[in-house]
Parts: sequence; structure tokens; C-alpha cells
Amino acid sequence: MPGNSSSVSVTMLVSPQPVEATDDAFWDQFWADTATSVQDVFALVPAAEIRAVREESPSNLATLCYKAVEKLVQGAESGCHTEKERQIVLNCCRLLTRILPYIFEDPDWRGFFWSTVPGAGRGGGDEDDENARPLAESLLLAVADLLFCPDFTVQSHRRSTVDTAEDIHSIDSCEYIWEAGVGFAHSPQPNYIHDLNRTELLKLLLTCFSEAMYLPPSSDSSNTNPWVQFFCSTENRHALPLFTSLLNVVCAYDPVGYGIPYNHLLFSDYREPLVEEAAQVLIVTLDYDSSTSSSPTVDGTTTGTAMDDVDPPGPDNLFVNYLSRIHREEDFQFILKGVARLLSNPLVQTYLPNSAKKIQFHQELLVLFWKLCDFNKKFLFFVLKSSDVLDILVPILYFLNDARADQSRVGLMHIGVFILLLLSGERNFGVRLNKPYSVRVPMDIPVFTGTHADLLIIVFHKIITSGHQRLQPLFDCLLTIVVNVSPYLKSLSMVAANKLLHLLEAFSTTWFLFSAVQNHHLVFFLLEVFNNIIQYQFDGIDKLTEKSQVSEDGTMRSLEPESSQPPPEGNSPSAVSDGESWSGQNVNGGDWSCDLATGSYNLTPSNVATYWVKAVSEASHPRRDRRRLSSASSSGQWTPTPDWVMSWKSKLPLQTIMRLLQVLVPQVEKICIDKGLTDESEILKFLQHGTLVGLLPVPHPILIRKYQANSGTAMWFRTYMWGVIYLRNVDPPIWYDTDVKLFEIQRV
Repeated sequence: MPGNSSSVSVTMLVSPQPVEATDDAFWDQFWADTATSVQDVFALVPAAEIRAVREESPSNLATLCYKAVEKLVQGAESGCHTEKERQIVLNCCRLLTRILPYIFEDPDWRGFFWSTVPGAGRGGGDEDDENARPLAESLLLAVADLLFCPDFTVQSHRRSTVDTAEDIHSIDSCEYIWEAGVGFAHSPQPNYIHDLNRTELLKLLLTCFSEAMYLPPSSDSSNTNPWVQFFCSTENRHALPLFTSLLNVVCAYDPVGYGIPYNHLLFSDYREPLVEEAAQVLIVTLDYDSSTSSSPTVDGTTTGTAMDDVDPPGPDNLFVNYLSRIHREEDFQFILKGVARLLSNPLVQTYLPNSAKKIQFHQELLVLFWKLCDFNKKFLFFVLKSSDVLDILVPILYFLNDARADQSRVGLMHIGVFILLLLSGERNFGVRLNKPYSVRVPMDIPVFTGTHADLLIIVFHKIITSGHQRLQPLFDCLLTIVVNVSPYLKSLSMVAANKLLHLLEAFSTTWFLFSAVQNHHLVFFLLEVFNNIIQYQFDGIDKLTEKSQVSEDGTMRSLEPESSQPPPEGNSPSAVSDGESWSGQNVNGGDWSCDLATGSYNLTPSNVATYWVKAVSEASHPRRDRRRLSSASSSGQWTPTPDWVMSWKSKLPLQTIMRLLQVLVPQVEKICIDKGLTDESEILKFLQHGTLVGLLPVPHPILIRKYQANSGTAMWFRTYMWGVIYLRNVDPPIWYDTDVKLFEIQRV
């Protein structure tokens, strides 16, 4: 594209007279320039001119696309041995990346790439047109070939310059995997030119897959992305090495490097753009609705490599298939360590300000971690097998706390909570939370001495009491997580215990209970938490982690009477609430409850009594606050009635709590009166040596609410994923100002 002539060339396409496809001199000017970049192409090919060509000279736009794909196919066929060939391939890549979104935004054009081109037969010969390969397939296969092109995107295996160049069609691309890790032990020498070329090709691949952005949201699981479906099928002979390359490049990346302060300001990191692009392509290829089919099978056989080439039963999407079949512990360790290292990167504190590189693709990593746990249950169990899971938990809690007041990051809040909900469905997660929390992460939360469970409860309390309004649909999820882990917690700090009591007090107020039909569920969740702690962890209060009372700050910004819960908004990723579904599963406490019974708990009995007398009293008198009630019912959506209150009030699980209070409160009050106590340490000492053996009801079966995959959550993840990708690709702005349908763009 010589100078500004490229802009003139695009304008020249706006003509009633079609330009012949055989006019190579004309078409070559679009990709012949050697001094262009992807940013140049976006600047020199304006959106208005692409749309003008599309509307006024459709045949010229069709020829331009066909010729650009043809050049990519020729480059893949030849192996790109010359610098000129490589430049043509890159320029065609950039041009297609620029044009494709404008093809996708027009429904009349959407099928264009899936139409056949005469002479482009599947066998490479002159078959009849009915056997011709669609343009999209030719494009995807060419890109796949080019991603394993020696001396262009991978290191050549030639031993000397005299050796003949490798034939791109005869090489085994599994020997050219980009990075050591899963299924590949050799780490190739870094080559920033190869990294740059890979990044450009992956950017084009991502643009091809982005047709999904131009279709409205649909929970119909049959709406598969044809680009992803073909690329991840057996038609792509590079599917395995490419999947492995993408995964390994992401998980092996270390943004800190040798840890030299400010090194990211002194040297360009060519690997980071590749890692970001690889993470985005990877999560898009793994966009598969697991709720509509049997779970991907896990191959338990031991072979020389992590995955073999035999087609197993399971999904047709080979990337999902390969992911589900990883099973070696060293591979799981590599993946978990890599993801944890990258998620923890934004939390890294240094004495020198801004001296350490901070990555920005943590949302893509969270989606990837979700996919790993969802598609490979062996990986999920590995994650929960040791306290390494806490290296994932702490960054997620950091992101949740950091994003709680920012409405633009509500999608990040959802995925963080979804992941914790998935993990909390497994007993081991609750057990791991008992590890002391010692590594201090920069978070604006109260100082405490305790465990990771304390950290989780304190952050959740912060989200509920000082997050923004649109997080209210997540309250059920947050408390479900606390309920799921509560039977396994051996201790609670005084800070965390008071946070739970504060939530109970807030959710028991009349105005909150009566402001929405489902709000009383939150009270039931908190009661279940207390019951679990009392029934399974009361004995042994000698392990109290704190002896000092911490006063409650009382901030309740999101629970003001006038802020009733808004209905879900449209189809934006932040508003999809039907994804928060899980199924209940009874799990009998049985033998393992005994070995956990040595834990401790320190909810102050007098506080419990005060809060619960007040809460039960308020719930029993629905007419106490007519002014607030009338404002809540003025919307005309729903009005509480005494019968409605009684329908759930009679089911409150108060037996265990009330029995505990009946036994302990008189004893505590007597000690206070007899000894004239004003200090809580004596009371705590009494409670530590007390016992409720034989006084409490028979322990109830533990109820674990597990996450259940469904088409709603699959659609939510798809929408959220593409929303993140849309916003993260700003240089160049691939999809900016195009007619996206999957989500709504709000410009500020």
C-alpha cells in the first residue's frame, strides 16, 4: 500500500464497473507495500469507504476478499520462503482483519465466506463446483498452515543454510509447538519476529471467529459458530499442536522475567501481545455448551504424551476434547502454576512504584480457568487437592473487592463469583480455607488475624454492603458459597463473625425483607451458615483466632430503602441473571464430620440473641413500618402480605440456634452478674471450655448446592467473553463502531 494511494485504491473500488479478478496489477497494490503495519491499514482504509464499496460495488468487495484469501493460500502452499511472500501474507492478514467485521455486520453478506469459489476444490484439482471448498474453510486452513511455517512463525529445523527448505505439507507440526509445557518438553529459542507474525495471524483468526458478535443473544445451543466449528474439527490437521501451543504460551508466560525493576519500560516485551491474543483465541475456541451433551470424557490411560491422536468419544470440538483429556499431574501443575502466577501479577507489591510489569488480561484468564474446571473434572480435583487453590482464590477476591463499586466491571464480578461457586461445591475447597492467611494483599478491608475463610467472608461482606446496586442479584450466590463452605470451617476471626452477624441484622430489617419477594432467602442462607457452624464446629473453642472485639462500621450504601432491586437489563453480560443456577445435593456428614469437630467458632451468644429476637420480632409484625412498605409497593410489582410472611417465617430453621441460646445466654448472664464482668475475655474463656454435647438437636445432613451448567450460563459466558475481547482490542480497534448485536455498547 504505497503511501496514501491505498486509500485511493479503496475509493477506486466504489465504481459501477467491476474490476476484473485477473487484473493483478490493480489488486496487487493492496498488499505489495513493504512498509505497512496493521495500524496503517486501519488508518488508510476508513470504515465509511468499506461500507461504500459493500453497498455500491459488492462485486469488487467480493473480489478483494477472494484475492486476499488466495494470497494467503498461496503463501501457505509455498511456505513463505522469501521476504516478499511474507510481507504479502501479513498485508493480506491486516486487510482481512480490517474488512471482515463489515462483512459480518451486514446480514446479506454473512454467508459470503461460506459460499464456494470455482476452482478451489477440496482436493486441489479442478473438481466440479459442488466439491469446491468454501472461502472461509480455505482461509482458516491457510492461517493454520501459516502458524506452523518454518522461518516465518516457527524455528526452522534445518541444520544449515545449505539444507533444502522444509516442505510445509510434509512437516509434523507437533514437533514445532511454540512453547514447552503440556505434551511438549522442548522450549524453542525466543524469536520476536515469529511472535509478531503469530500475533498478526491470531488477530485475523479472532476476527474470523467474531461473527458471533453480530448475532443477537440466543440460548439455542444449536447456534454454533461455523468458523470455530470448522477450525476445531478434524479438517484442521494442526488442531492438536495449535491447541497445545496456545495453552503453553499462556501458562509459561512470566511477565516479571528476571525481576529487574522497570525492565518493562526499558525493553519491549514481544511475548505479551502474543500471550494476550493466544488467551483470547483459546477461550473462543473453547466456547462450547457442555450442558447440552454428556460431559467430555476423561481419558485415564497413561501414554508417552499428554494426549494421543486417537479420536475419543466426546465433543466434536477437538480443542474441548483435548482439554478434557489432559490427565498428567505435571501438566496440571504447569497449568495451575501458570494461571495462578498471572492472576497474582496485578497484586504484586514492590517498594519502587510502578517498577513491576502489570498484565491486563486477567479476565481472559478467569474464563480460561473456568473452562479448565468445567471441561476437565480431573483438573478441578487436582486444584482442590492442595492449598494451591488458594493461589487462585486470593486474586479472585482481590478483583472482586477492587471492582465492587465500578459498574463497568460488573461482568468481572459475575465470573469471579461463578468460579467460587463452582469451587465451593466441592468439600475440599471448604477444608482448604482453614489455612491461615498470612500474605497480605493490598485490599481496603479491616485488619484481621485468621484464615482464608475469614478473608472470603470479609470481602463478601464488603461487596454486599458497599458494592453498587447491580450486584444485588449476586447476593444469593455469595451467601450460597458461604453456606457451602461453612460446615468445614474450623475457626472464624472475630472480624468475620461480626460481619456475618451484621449481614443477618441488615437482611432481617423489615424494609429489606419486604422490598422483594425472594429477599427472605438470604436470611435462610445465613441461618444455615450458623447452624452448620454450631452443629459441626462448636466443640473446641480453644482455637479462637482473635480475642479483641472489632466494632462494626455499619456502612450499608447498597441497602438503602429507596434502592429496590432493578429488573435484569436487556442482554448485556452484566445483566444476565439466569446464569446463577445451581442444583441442590444432599451430602451426609458421616465419618468426616468427626475429624472436623475440633474446630472453633466465636459468634458472641449475646449478639446472636439480640439480633435474632429483633429479627424474629420484626418478621412477625409486617405492619410495623407502613411508610416504607407503601413506598416499596407503590411500584405495583409486588406487595407483601401477612400470609406471605407466615408462609416462610414458620419454616425458619431456628431450632439449633435457639437451643444454643437457651443453654448459653443464662450462663453468660450469670457469670457477668456474679463477677461484674465488663471484659469479654472471661466470657470467651468460659465458652472455650464449655460443651454442648447432648444438648443440641441431631446434626442435619450437610446440603451442598452445586453449580449446574445450563444454556443460560453458556450464553452469559459467550456474551461476557466477546465483550471483554471487544474492549481489549483497541490497537487496532478491530470492531469499533461496527453494528454489534450480541451486547450493547455504551459510549461515555
